[in-house]
Amino acid sequence: MSVSVNDLHYVALAVPDLAAERAFFGETWGLTEVGEQDGKVYFAAEGSPYPFVIRLRQDDERKTDLIGFSAGSRAEVDALFAQVQAAQCKIISKPGEAEGPAGGYAFRFFDPDGRAIEVICDTTRRTPRVLAKGEAIPTGLSHIVLHTPDPAKLVAFYETVLGFRLTDWIGSFMAFLRCNPAHHRLAILPGPPALNHVAFDVASVDEMMRGLARLHEKGVTLSWGPGRHTAGNNTFTYYLTPNGNAVEYTSDLEEVDEASWQPTVYEFSPGITDQWGTGRIIPGNVPHAEMTPDKGLWQVPA
Repeated sequence: MSVSVNDLHYVALAVPDLAAERAFFGETWGLTEVGEQDGKVYFAAEGSPYPFVIRLRQDDERKTDLIGFSAGSRAEVDALFAQVQAAQCKIISKPGEAEGPAGGYAFRFFDPDGRAIEVICDTTRRTPRVLAKGEAIPTGLSHIVLHTPDPAKLVAFYETVLGFRLTDWIGSFMAFLRCNPAHHRLAILPGPPALNHVAFDVASVDEMMRGLARLHEKGVTLSWGPGRHTAGNNTFTYYLTPNGNAVEYTSDLEEVDEASWQPTVYEFSPGITDQWGTGRIIPGNVPHAEMTPDKGLWQVPA
């Protein structure tokens, strides 16, 4: 049985307008800026123990620099590195001291589509706090969704190499994968290799709606929602950052009993993606779609 990563730790993004993205995540979205080092700006979520969940830097083009998954120990990082080597992945760096202000022990590699991935442990933890009613800011990262030309192949890769477990499918084109009791930390869709969106948990559907109101007041346009998905049963609202990155507020993501869970294959329909139907009837809602390959593929992260 393969060793597994145990959580989604962070997403690192490069953007042309760093000042605007920095202001969005820190002043509008509700993350906390916790440091800057070597031109990279780090943001934590107040309800999460991870030292950061988003990293930003300036670049001429928008791209995904790095996706970070956590592991439980240095021994597990080493075991995961052995699985990556056995899969003949292109290695960026071997297990060693991690870069950045939070320290840790990590290695990096490219997945089959050319995304740079880091597996990390032993970072300096923050003390999370319980958010007050009405703050309506992220408690932490929820999940990411990736596009790939061959979903079945990428699903098999993340199952075999990083130990993810299949939770559900929508048709034969969208897979939901977990690495802990959360229904999914990773979902995979067809398309050119790219990051579709980054989702952030908020404390409840009420907080999601309060967040929607706050973002509207700040001039951030709703892209899709509010609604509730079927796979995962989570609520959603989606937005675009100033640099065009799709982000989501979500709540109530289902938890899985590993001993008894059996994957479901849902037949695709509008009611599967939005069981309330609200996201389809609100004028102006257009579900996000990334249709071009990520500019960061096969690039060693800066």
